[in-house]
Amino acid sequence: FNAIHARDPSLPVIVLTAHGTIPDAVAATQRGLFGYLTKPYDAPTLIELLKRATRLAGSSPDAIDNSWRNEIVTASPTMDTLLAEARLAAQSDAALLIQGESGTGKELLARAIHRASPRHAKPFVAINCGAIPAELLESELFGHVKGAFTGAGRDHPGLFLSAQGGTVFLDEIGDMPAPLQVKLLRVLQECEVRSVGSTEMHAVDVRILSATHRNLEQAISASSFREDLYYRLNVVNLMLPPLRERREDIPLLAQHFLSMLTEKYRRRIHAFAPDALDMLTAADWPGNIRQLQNVLEQCCALCTTATIPATLVSRALRDKPAEIQPLAEARSAFERDYLITLLKLTHGQVSEVARLAGRNRTEVYRLLQRHGLTPALFKDRDETP
Repeated sequence: FNAIHARDPSLPVIVLTAHGTIPDAVAATQRGLFGYLTKPYDAPTLIELLKRATRLAGSSPDAIDNSWRNEIVTASPTMDTLLAEARLAAQSDAALLIQGESGTGKELLARAIHRASPRHAKPFVAINCGAIPAELLESELFGHVKGAFTGAGRDHPGLFLSAQGGTVFLDEIGDMPAPLQVKLLRVLQECEVRSVGSTEMHAVDVRILSATHRNLEQAISASSFREDLYYRLNVVNLMLPPLRERREDIPLLAQHFLSMLTEKYRRRIHAFAPDALDMLTAADWPGNIRQLQNVLEQCCALCTTATIPATLVSRALRDKPAEIQPLAEARSAFERDYLITLLKLTHGQVSEVARLAGRNRTEVYRLLQRHGLTPALFKDRDETP
């Protein structure tokens, strides 16, 4: 009850119990329970109680207001304060920057803000600026016209025009290349975009939300992020706490993911052993909520009992922190390994690499240069350079 009440104080809660007493019922009502019935209960009484609870929930503005945050599982006072600020910020069109460690749920919060905003009926379009090669990111954001570059066989509107009237979420904004920072600044200042290969400007009406796990003030000092863009993006700032600073949420999140994963794997797993839950709550979680979900997925996949034991949790937690790295680094490592595999397979023939990768030669040469790979070294060789 405490967890439910913390998440939504306006939600009517009815308790059915086989061990209730009159003092228990009085105490429960004082704590805010809507109804308290002991078994065996009278069906008409329960039906009437449910009707009253439904009417109350339907007439409560708080219940309606809280629907925007339903996907965010929390009983943390820190998170409640942050969500109250997010609810207020959602009502304006001011640019908003969400900061927090990787895996803390920045996109989930951005989607919630969109749902709470006057733009909720319009598109929410998200892009990870660190997961797309720089040469493709401009086209993805601002669009291109047919023939703008090799492979541009038709017009592409880009995310800003696709989100017209809605919200654009720029995840990992700290990884955006410098030339695109200039173009984004123009969008914020002029509310218009120009597609790659076009001279025509298009007006855009979007709310811009952005997020990063980086310290942008340090990036400004290092001249890798524009100071003027930072101030344009950071009109409203929300700082998501890491999971280790909201440990009261770990049991709630664990049960939430357990329900999801047991349905996914069609397993009959109902709970955690007490020492398993203690182990989850005490862990440091450098990968935050994303790591917690990953650990629980492994536990559900391997569990053969109705209760997840501590041994499985310990196994899933072992060495996990060493495996976690920022998305941009993981993507770069994969990209280099992928190119090496293709170069070996084609004996350094760039045309064949481009064909197999589904990219044009110019783009492949740029990728090879970025990763310091020389095609000639792979000609008639099998070894890695």
